[in-house]
Amino acid sequence: MSTSEYYAPQGGLPPQTQILTDRAVFTEAYAVIPKGTLTDIVTSFLPFWSDARFWVIARPMSGFAETFSHYIAEVAPGGGSTRPELDAEAQAVLFVVSGAITVTIEGQGHEMGEGGYAYLPSGCQWTITNTSDAPATFHWIRKRYETVEGLDKPEAFVTNERDVDPAWMPDTNETWGTTRFVDQADLRHDMHVTIVTFKPGGVIPFAETHVMEHGLYVLEGKAVYRLNQDWVEVEAGDYMWLRAFCPQACYAGGPGNFRYLLYKDVNRHMSLG
Repeated sequence: MSTSEYYAPQGGLPPQTQILTDRAVFTEAYAVIPKGTLTDIVTSFLPFWSDARFWVIARPMSGFAETFSHYIAEVAPGGGSTRPELDAEAQAVLFVVSGAITVTIEGQGHEMGEGGYAYLPSGCQWTITNTSDAPATFHWIRKRYETVEGLDKPEAFVTNERDVDPAWMPDTNETWGTTRFVDQADLRHDMHVTIVTFKPGGVIPFAETHVMEHGLYVLEGKAVYRLNQDWVEVEAGDYMWLRAFCPQACYAGGPGNFRYLLYKDVNRHMSLG
Protein backbone atom coordinates (compact mmCIF):
# COMPACT_ATOMS: atom_id res chain seq x y z
CA MET A 1 0.00 0.00 0.00
CA SER A 2 1.40 3.40 -0.94
CA THR A 3 1.80 5.82 1.94
CA SER A 4 2.41 8.88 -0.22
CA GLU A 5 -1.17 10.11 0.16
CA TYR A 6 -1.13 10.83 3.92
CA TYR A 7 -2.15 14.43 4.51
CA ALA A 8 0.08 16.55 6.75
CA PRO A 9 -0.71 20.15 7.78
CA GLN A 10 1.45 22.84 6.24
CA GLY A 11 0.81 25.72 8.63
CA GLY A 12 1.05 29.22 7.20
CA LEU A 13 -1.65 31.88 7.49
CA PRO A 14 -4.60 32.65 5.20
CA PRO A 15 -4.49 35.97 3.32
CA GLN A 16 -6.47 38.95 4.54
CA THR A 17 -8.66 38.59 1.45
CA GLN A 18 -9.99 35.18 2.49
CA ILE A 19 -13.62 35.09 3.61
CA LEU A 20 -14.30 33.94 7.17
CA THR A 21 -16.93 31.33 6.37
CA ASP A 22 -15.56 27.84 6.98
CA ARG A 23 -16.62 24.33 8.02
CA ALA A 24 -15.38 24.49 11.62
CA VAL A 25 -18.06 23.58 14.14
CA PHE A 26 -18.19 22.60 17.80
CA THR A 27 -21.44 21.15 19.13
CA GLU A 28 -22.46 19.34 22.30
CA ALA A 29 -22.07 16.01 20.47
CA TYR A 30 -19.17 16.49 18.06
CA ALA A 31 -16.58 18.87 16.65
CA VAL A 32 -15.19 19.28 13.13
CA ILE A 33 -11.78 20.92 12.84
CA PRO A 34 -11.07 21.55 9.14
CA LYS A 35 -7.55 21.40 7.77
CA GLY A 36 -7.60 25.12 7.03
CA THR A 37 -7.69 25.94 10.74
CA LEU A 38 -4.28 24.31 11.35
CA THR A 39 -2.32 27.51 10.84
CA ASP A 40 0.87 28.82 12.42
CA ILE A 41 -0.95 30.92 15.02
CA VAL A 42 -2.72 27.97 16.68
CA THR A 43 0.38 25.85 17.33
CA SER A 44 1.60 25.01 20.82
CA PHE A 45 5.06 24.43 22.26
CA LEU A 46 5.89 21.87 24.93
CA PRO A 47 8.59 21.64 27.64
CA PHE A 48 11.81 19.79 26.80
CA TRP A 49 11.13 19.70 23.04
CA SER A 50 13.43 21.48 20.60
CA ASP A 51 12.60 22.69 17.09
CA ALA A 52 9.09 21.27 17.38
CA ARG A 53 5.55 22.60 17.35
CA PHE A 54 2.20 20.95 17.94
CA TRP A 55 -1.37 21.31 16.77
CA VAL A 56 -3.54 20.15 19.67
CA ILE A 57 -6.72 18.85 18.07
CA ALA A 58 -8.27 17.06 21.08
CA ARG A 59 -7.91 17.24 24.84
CA PRO A 60 -10.01 15.92 27.73
CA MET A 61 -12.94 18.24 28.40
CA SER A 62 -15.50 17.75 31.15
CA GLY A 63 -18.91 17.02 29.65
CA PHE A 64 -17.49 16.21 26.20
CA ALA A 65 -14.77 13.68 25.29
CA GLU A 66 -12.75 12.92 28.39
CA THR A 67 -10.31 10.07 27.79
CA PHE A 68 -7.59 11.27 25.44
CA SER A 69 -5.52 13.98 23.83
CA HIS A 70 -4.44 14.11 20.20
CA TYR A 71 -1.53 16.18 18.86
CA ILE A 72 -0.09 16.63 15.41
CA ALA A 73 3.63 17.20 15.87
CA GLU A 74 5.98 18.86 13.38
CA VAL A 75 9.67 18.41 14.16
CA ALA A 76 12.44 20.14 12.22
CA PRO A 77 15.68 18.34 11.27
CA GLY A 78 17.72 17.83 14.42
CA GLY A 79 14.73 18.51 16.66
CA GLY A 80 13.05 16.23 19.13
CA SER A 81 13.05 15.49 22.84
CA THR A 82 14.84 13.42 25.46
CA ARG A 83 11.88 13.99 27.83
CA PRO A 84 8.85 13.91 25.55
CA GLU A 85 6.30 12.60 28.08
CA LEU A 86 6.06 14.07 31.58
CA ASP A 87 3.08 12.00 32.78
CA ALA A 88 4.19 8.55 34.00
CA GLU A 89 0.62 7.24 33.62
CA ALA A 90 0.30 8.25 29.95
CA GLN A 91 0.52 5.67 27.19
CA ALA A 92 0.82 6.78 23.58
CA VAL A 93 0.57 5.92 19.93
CA LEU A 94 2.74 7.65 17.33
CA PHE A 95 1.87 7.57 13.62
CA VAL A 96 4.14 9.19 11.03
CA VAL A 97 2.52 10.96 8.07
CA SER A 98 5.54 12.69 6.53
CA GLY A 99 9.29 12.55 6.86
CA ALA A 100 11.15 10.26 9.24
CA ILE A 101 11.94 10.09 12.95
CA THR A 102 14.05 7.93 15.24
CA VAL A 103 12.25 6.73 18.36
CA THR A 104 14.39 5.14 21.07
CA ILE A 105 12.43 2.92 23.47
CA GLU A 106 14.23 1.61 26.56
CA GLY A 107 17.54 2.16 24.78
CA GLN A 108 16.54 0.49 21.50
CA GLY A 109 16.39 2.77 18.44
CA HIS A 110 13.70 2.44 15.78
CA GLU A 111 13.65 4.26 12.46
CA MET A 112 10.10 5.29 11.54
CA GLY A 113 9.19 6.60 8.10
CA GLU A 114 5.79 7.41 6.59
CA GLY A 115 3.24 4.91 7.83
CA GLY A 116 5.34 4.11 10.90
CA TYR A 117 3.32 3.21 14.00
CA ALA A 118 4.57 2.90 17.58
CA TYR A 119 2.78 1.91 20.78
CA LEU A 120 4.41 3.27 23.95
CA PRO A 121 3.10 1.89 27.27
CA SER A 122 2.82 4.10 30.30
CA GLY A 123 6.03 4.45 32.28
CA CYS A 124 8.37 3.38 29.50
CA GLN A 125 11.43 5.45 28.73
CA TRP A 126 11.48 6.86 25.22
CA THR A 127 13.06 9.67 23.24
CA ILE A 128 12.51 11.01 19.75
CA THR A 129 14.74 12.73 17.19
CA ASN A 130 14.39 13.85 13.60
CA THR A 131 17.67 12.63 12.15
CA SER A 132 16.64 13.35 8.55
CA ASP A 133 17.23 16.49 6.51
CA ALA A 134 13.51 17.36 6.17
CA PRO A 135 10.71 18.16 8.63
CA ALA A 136 8.80 15.21 10.06
CA THR A 137 5.11 15.21 10.96
CA PHE A 138 3.46 12.61 13.15
CA HIS A 139 0.34 12.08 15.23
CA TRP A 140 0.74 11.63 18.99
CA ILE A 141 -2.29 10.21 20.79
CA ARG A 142 -2.12 10.02 24.59
CA LYS A 143 -4.34 8.32 27.16
CA ARG A 144 -3.83 7.57 30.84
CA TYR A 145 -3.55 3.81 31.17
CA GLU A 146 -6.23 2.15 33.31
CA THR A 147 -4.53 -0.61 35.26
CA VAL A 148 -6.54 -3.76 36.03
CA GLU A 149 -5.41 -6.20 38.70
CA GLY A 150 -4.56 -9.51 37.04
CA LEU A 151 -3.77 -7.99 33.63
CA ASP A 152 -0.21 -7.16 32.64
CA LYS A 153 0.61 -3.89 30.95
CA PRO A 154 1.04 -4.13 27.15
CA GLU A 155 4.56 -4.06 25.78
CA ALA A 156 5.95 -1.44 23.41
CA PHE A 157 6.12 -2.22 19.71
CA VAL A 158 6.94 -0.51 16.42
CA THR A 159 5.54 -1.45 13.02
CA ASN A 160 4.38 0.12 9.77
CA GLU A 161 0.93 0.24 8.22
CA ARG A 162 2.31 -1.37 5.07
CA ASP A 163 3.11 -4.50 7.10
CA VAL A 164 -0.42 -4.96 8.47
CA ASP A 165 -3.25 -6.26 6.29
CA PRO A 166 -6.65 -4.62 6.78
CA ALA A 167 -9.54 -6.72 8.08
CA TRP A 168 -12.49 -6.27 5.74
CA MET A 169 -16.00 -6.09 7.13
CA PRO A 170 -18.14 -9.08 6.09
CA ASP A 171 -20.43 -8.74 3.08
CA THR A 172 -18.91 -5.43 1.98
CA ASN A 173 -16.97 -6.69 -1.06
CA GLU A 174 -13.83 -5.29 0.60
CA THR A 175 -15.05 -1.70 0.46
CA TRP A 176 -14.89 -1.13 4.26
CA GLY A 177 -11.96 -2.34 6.29
CA THR A 178 -9.89 -1.63 9.40
CA THR A 179 -6.14 -1.91 9.85
CA ARG A 180 -5.70 -3.05 13.44
CA PHE A 181 -2.33 -2.91 15.14
CA VAL A 182 -3.26 -4.91 18.26
CA ASP A 183 -5.41 -7.99 18.80
CA GLN A 184 -8.98 -6.99 19.68
CA ALA A 185 -9.08 -9.85 22.21
CA ASP A 186 -6.02 -8.51 24.08
CA LEU A 187 -7.72 -6.94 27.09
CA ARG A 188 -4.48 -5.43 28.31
CA HIS A 189 -5.10 -2.59 25.87
CA ASP A 190 -7.59 0.08 26.92
CA MET A 191 -7.37 2.08 23.69
CA HIS A 192 -7.25 1.19 20.02
CA VAL A 193 -5.76 3.41 17.33
CA THR A 194 -6.55 1.98 13.91
CA ILE A 195 -6.83 3.06 10.28
CA VAL A 196 -10.23 2.77 8.62
CA THR A 197 -10.45 2.51 4.83
CA PHE A 198 -13.48 3.01 2.61
CA LYS A 199 -13.20 2.39 -1.09
CA PRO A 200 -15.48 4.46 -3.36
CA GLY A 201 -19.07 3.49 -2.65
CA GLY A 202 -18.29 2.06 0.78
CA VAL A 203 -20.63 3.03 3.59
CA ILE A 204 -21.32 2.62 7.29
CA PRO A 205 -24.88 1.47 6.61
CA PHE A 206 -26.40 2.48 9.95
CA ALA A 207 -25.99 5.21 12.54
CA GLU A 208 -23.44 3.75 14.96
CA THR A 209 -24.24 4.78 18.53
CA HIS A 210 -21.82 3.48 21.17
CA VAL A 211 -19.99 4.24 24.38
CA MET A 212 -16.55 4.70 22.78
CA GLU A 213 -15.27 8.22 22.24
CA HIS A 214 -13.67 8.89 18.87
CA GLY A 215 -11.05 11.05 17.26
CA LEU A 216 -10.93 10.70 13.46
CA TYR A 217 -8.20 12.36 11.40
CA VAL A 218 -8.75 12.08 7.65
CA LEU A 219 -5.54 10.79 6.08
CA GLU A 220 -6.74 10.59 2.49
CA GLY A 221 -9.73 11.32 0.26
CA LYS A 222 -13.13 12.79 1.03
CA ALA A 223 -16.57 11.63 2.13
CA VAL A 224 -19.88 12.68 3.62
CA TYR A 225 -19.98 11.83 7.32
CA ARG A 226 -23.05 11.65 9.55
CA LEU A 227 -22.43 13.28 12.94
CA ASN A 228 -25.40 13.26 15.30
CA GLN A 229 -28.24 14.59 13.11
CA ASP A 230 -26.00 16.35 10.57
CA TRP A 231 -24.33 15.23 7.34
CA VAL A 232 -21.00 17.04 6.85
CA GLU A 233 -18.44 16.92 4.06
CA VAL A 234 -14.92 16.09 5.18
CA GLU A 235 -11.64 15.74 3.32
CA ALA A 236 -7.99 14.88 3.92
CA GLY A 237 -6.59 16.94 6.78
CA ASP A 238 -9.92 17.39 8.59
CA TYR A 239 -10.48 16.13 12.13
CA MET A 240 -13.70 14.87 13.73
CA TRP A 241 -14.04 14.57 17.49
CA LEU A 242 -17.02 12.62 18.86
CA ARG A 243 -18.24 12.23 22.40
CA ALA A 244 -19.70 8.95 23.62
CA PHE A 245 -22.99 7.86 21.97
CA CYS A 246 -22.82 10.48 19.18
CA PRO A 247 -24.50 8.75 16.19
CA GLN A 248 -22.20 8.38 13.20
CA ALA A 249 -22.31 6.96 9.69
CA CYS A 250 -20.37 7.47 6.48
CA TYR A 251 -20.70 7.44 2.70
CA ALA A 252 -17.51 7.46 0.62
CA GLY A 253 -18.37 8.66 -2.87
CA GLY A 254 -14.88 8.64 -4.33
CA PRO A 255 -13.17 9.18 -6.66
CA GLY A 256 -10.40 7.70 -4.49
CA ASN A 257 -10.20 5.91 -1.16
CA PHE A 258 -11.37 7.61 2.04
CA ARG A 259 -9.11 6.76 4.99
CA TYR A 260 -8.82 8.00 8.55
CA LEU A 261 -6.79 7.43 11.71
CA LEU A 262 -9.24 6.43 14.46
CA TYR A 263 -8.96 6.55 18.26
CA LYS A 264 -11.38 4.83 20.62
CA ASP A 265 -11.34 3.79 24.28
CA VAL A 266 -12.02 0.08 24.89
CA ASN A 267 -12.00 -2.88 27.30
CA ARG A 268 -12.70 -1.18 30.63
CA HIS A 269 -15.61 -0.80 33.04
CA MET A 270 -17.31 2.58 33.08
CA SER A 271 -16.20 4.73 36.01
CA LEU A 272 -19.05 5.30 38.46
CA GLY A 273 -17.27 8.11 40.26
